[in-house]
Amino acid sequence: MSSHLFDLDRIGRGLPFAQSLPRLEQALVGGAAVVQAPPGTGKTTVVPPLVANLVHDGDTQGAGRVVVVQPRRVAARAAARRLAALTGAEPGGVVGWSVRGEQKTSKATRVEFVTPGIMLRRLLGDPELAGTAAVVLDEVHERGVESDLLVGMLADLRQLRENLSVVAMSATVDAQRFAELLGGGEPVPVVDCPSALHPLAVEWAPGPRRLDERGVTPAFLSHVARTAAAAHERTVAADPSVDALVFLPGAREVTRVASELRSLTGAEVLELHGQLAPREQDRAVAGRAPGERPRIVVSTSLAESSLTVSGVRLVVDSGLARQPRRDAGRGISGLVTVSASKASAEQRAGRAARQGPGTVVRCYDDAAWGAMPAHTVPEVRTADLTAASLALAVWGAPGGEGMALPDPLPARARADAEAELRRIGAIADDGRATDLGRLLVTLPVEPRWGRALLDGADLVGRRTAAEVVAAVSDGARAPAADIPALVRGLRSGGAQGSYRWRRDVQRLERMAARTALAAEDAADSPREGAVAVGVPAELREGVVVGLAQPEWVARRVDERGDQWLLASGTRAGLEAGSPLRHHEWLAVAELSRATGRAAAGTGAVIRAAAPLDRETAQLVAGPLAREETRAHFANGRVVTRAVRAVGAIELSATPVTADPETAVPAIRAALAAQGLDLLPWDDAAVGLRARLALLRRHLGGPWPAVDDAALLARADEWLATELRDVARGGSLRAVKVADALRRLLPWPEAARLEELAPRRLAVPSGNTARIDYPEVFDEEEPASSPVVAVKLQECFGWAETPRVADGRVPVQFHLLSPGRATLAITEDLASFWSGPYAQVRAEMRGRYPKHPWPEDPWNAVATAKTSRALRRRV
Repeated sequence: MSSHLFDLDRIGRGLPFAQSLPRLEQALVGGAAVVQAPPGTGKTTVVPPLVANLVHDGDTQGAGRVVVVQPRRVAARAAARRLAALTGAEPGGVVGWSVRGEQKTSKATRVEFVTPGIMLRRLLGDPELAGTAAVVLDEVHERGVESDLLVGMLADLRQLRENLSVVAMSATVDAQRFAELLGGGEPVPVVDCPSALHPLAVEWAPGPRRLDERGVTPAFLSHVARTAAAAHERTVAADPSVDALVFLPGAREVTRVASELRSLTGAEVLELHGQLAPREQDRAVAGRAPGERPRIVVSTSLAESSLTVSGVRLVVDSGLARQPRRDAGRGISGLVTVSASKASAEQRAGRAARQGPGTVVRCYDDAAWGAMPAHTVPEVRTADLTAASLALAVWGAPGGEGMALPDPLPARARADAEAELRRIGAIADDGRATDLGRLLVTLPVEPRWGRALLDGADLVGRRTAAEVVAAVSDGARAPAADIPALVRGLRSGGAQGSYRWRRDVQRLERMAARTALAAEDAADSPREGAVAVGVPAELREGVVVGLAQPEWVARRVDERGDQWLLASGTRAGLEAGSPLRHHEWLAVAELSRATGRAAAGTGAVIRAAAPLDRETAQLVAGPLAREETRAHFANGRVVTRAVRAVGAIELSATPVTADPETAVPAIRAALAAQGLDLLPWDDAAVGLRARLALLRRHLGGPWPAVDDAALLARADEWLATELRDVARGGSLRAVKVADALRRLLPWPEAARLEELAPRRLAVPSGNTARIDYPEVFDEEEPASSPVVAVKLQECFGWAETPRVADGRVPVQFHLLSPGRATLAITEDLASFWSGPYAQVRAEMRGRYPKHPWPEDPWNAVATAKTSRALRRRV
């Protein structure tokens, strides 16, 4: 292989996957393959240069680049640095990388490591990927939304470009699934590799409660720090070369535990998470030089599978992970802390056994282990899909229709995402991307924040707009939920992540300047009020946030600032120490589900916001700020008001005369929400409904369905007159429901109603008895018979049991004593007279001697009178 671009013998020395390279080379004859190999086998190191050799065939000036997609920036840089070092070249030469805000490539670069976002924007900008010879998708098992989209898009592209090679690499058993997706009709080959793990000892170190309503408990974080310090001290005493890796769910927890560890151990404590400067990340990943102190690296999940931290033989695992979750009902999306999956925990543990025998200490017990889900839920099922939906629209496949995606977009999340994209003008009614949408997809931020960057530049200036968007998009925690304080800290360099934030600000500012004119031309319906105006300096951050999420403009509900009402109708709390509490208006950037004091009984808490005033709140709210007539139903009547509002937030309200156009929908909404019990159902209405229900069940159409859902669906048909009367100021309690219900009677069949379902039944005594029809309105519920309750003596001689509904349904008789107690229940009178009557007679004749109890009921006179009265009549 010496004539090739890369020396695979040198690069793959000591790596288990090097033995599988001949099989992969053979598999790639067809242009695509899936690699399944556990972490630590070297697939990320040896597969890209093999693919580069194959596509270049020794010609370093020939075909295009091999692009390797890594799920995280730090992993992309680390993998590129390692491959460059093994090649003997400087980073940015034959091997380089491109990540958000940083590019190290040259004309000589043949293998380029990128993140999914970078690759996605390249595909959308150039769907044929000119200049790219092959794409290697690493860690596809992590199932990030962008990675899933890349699988589908590259599967599409392979149908157009036969010379494009694609390799998907997975550390789990999902390989066959990706082989089928990439292969279309026939799966592509799967090349596997045995595990490279050394023996692994598992220890359990459960501690205090891990999670409460505020997130990870401080007590548990202290437990993790103490456990890690003790385990590392014990391990280093036996082998001074051992370093430790501690897994925590997020950057905040990493910083907290690292700080405690520095006071507990003499080891060097390094942090590893996405908000650090590249230099600090690289320091944590790099191996320990001879003579340096033992190290403890405290990391988020980014070191779980796609990144090797050199020297680690001890892993301490919190068993927690941060994953996206979406509350569709309240429109809340964000990261939440949950138990990690077993698959994640196994991969974390495997980090300790890559380079020799290792130990994992799990800071939870085996019961918590048993309760962990087997696999991490794919991000597409739980995350906000606005950016993904825009990418698919620009790709020309709205919603992913017809694409080979690992999972389809969930219908509700897709619908909400597309509604948001229509609101900001990024897609048209048919789901296709607009010119503005194609512009927004080029920005490295969520579409709503991209639109806020462009619109905010007009209102507060490009620099300020870029600063706010960069701060919020990076996921940095705002102190006390105060975004202006976060931006001030980032400007001064005192906040974590300031280096990357300044770099992102410069890039976004350049993009805003470059695209301002194009955005103005592309916006078919620019946001109302989005013109240059004087915005007070203290409100500029709030204006940018409000432009991104106008539905989260919030107004204080109480004097203390405990509760806030959002324009969307959601209520949320604000933590006690936040300086934002004295403002009346806020623009909310981050909202999360929560309980406890911070949520103030609302079920949600504001995590990041910036102040507004009434004028700027109305400005950024756009169409949500309006004047309208609102009506609601209360105490049997419609209350109508002329309202000025920002969404659900009322600014002023004046009572006005009700009108049907506004009031009728309010009554309908009340009926839908509270049910038909709002109507005054008297005996006549209930009886008619029961009769119709029986006929519907046994005779079918055209007799109407009268269950709740059916009546509500046809309310405009049978209640129209009454709804208009109530809308004009009448009371719902005055409605004659029976009269209204008769409008549903089918004609001419309605003429037979009394014949088919009579209200009363003539009995042999000459009297009539009421028929009580069963109040069973849902056809799915078990049927029962209509009932006639009548004195036994009034039915003497009655042999044939009456039937209703064209003879289909027998009437059930409740035969009563003179004192109206039930003596017998039967649907077969003849059988009753011939059998059970004798026993009833024996028991009752002594109790009611004044009433007839003949031995022969067949030939007795039916009567409601006593025996003496009967004799007098005779």
